[in-house]
Amino acid sequence: MRIGLISTATPLVQGGYRFIVDWLQEKLRERGHSVEVIYLPYTDEPEHILPQIAAFRMIRLDNYFDRVITFRPPAHVVQHPRKVVWFIHHLRMFYDLWNTPYCPIADDPKGQALRAAVISADNAALHEAHRVFTNSQVVSDRMRRFNGIDSEVLYPPILRPDLFRSGSYGDEIVSVCRMEHHKRQHLLVEAMAKTRTPVRLRLCGTTMDPAYVDRLRSEAQRLALSDRVTIENRWITEEEKADRLEHALASVYAPIDEDSYGYPTLEAAHAQRCTVTTTDSGGVMEFVTDSETGLVVEPDPAAMARAFDQLHNDRGLALRMGRRSCERIAELRIDWETVVERLLA
Repeated sequence: MRIGLISTATPLVQGGYRFIVDWLQEKLRERGHSVEVIYLPYTDEPEHILPQIAAFRMIRLDNYFDRVITFRPPAHVVQHPRKVVWFIHHLRMFYDLWNTPYCPIADDPKGQALRAAVISADNAALHEAHRVFTNSQVVSDRMRRFNGIDSEVLYPPILRPDLFRSGSYGDEIVSVCRMEHHKRQHLLVEAMAKTRTPVRLRLCGTTMDPAYVDRLRSEAQRLALSDRVTIENRWITEEEKADRLEHALASVYAPIDEDSYGYPTLEAAHAQRCTVTTTDSGGVMEFVTDSETGLVVEPDPAAMARAFDQLHNDRGLALRMGRRSCERIAELRIDWETVVERLLA
């Protein structure tokens, strides 16, 4: 089959939104399909949103592909008679983040008109799709609430789960993800100042906000945590992720209202490591069940510190929840056979 994978991207910015596309391309080619990836440059600047949607809408791919699969919005507005949407999130400023501190669009007649136009375009594009999938129940719930469309949850796997292995349980809790304010690494640093055990924290990842990383370093120094908090502000390869998780005590992933369980959670589970997260982490809690596959706490440094200490004091608990996390992957059918079968149905 000739398959086009269509998504949007910020040039030179890597992340999970690219992994889901690039890894699917590899798995489809392994199965004998002809695959082309098309990334459309996209910016969230309000004055450019509608022109970009209009431009994407005019792209016709019928003569090139038997099927197109779209991912990051607004790629889903492209036209094709066999368009499959694997929706990873809305343009959230017009949806669940509307009229919140995280929305840069004013709730005035101009902003409301822009919002209405975006939602209208989304409704048209989603209704015409051959099939609609999402990467989490959180996104499916938003789609039903805001667009009146039912969708099927299709969890994205990682490319090479065999890379991740389980060694002895050390003293270090590991966070591997972009360092951004909404990922809340500052909460983790603040929690470390309240721990009572010699637990350690390692923060790994790139950033689009160097000032935020500077703030993390300064806070760790101010709290006299420089010897217990390690900050690796750079791109972390898949092999390096596996190395850091192999002897970790646990993983921690505490974003605010994330769209899915997040690759950090899944990577940790493949290494038989549980994940510490928060009650407001969104899709992360579709995978992390408190005291079963991890610990779910209030988004408060003291609560997070207690979770860190609990794991350090009870390695048996960390082991049991880590093994249960690995089992959960199979229960949710988070594998490439399932993904390819559903997307090509």
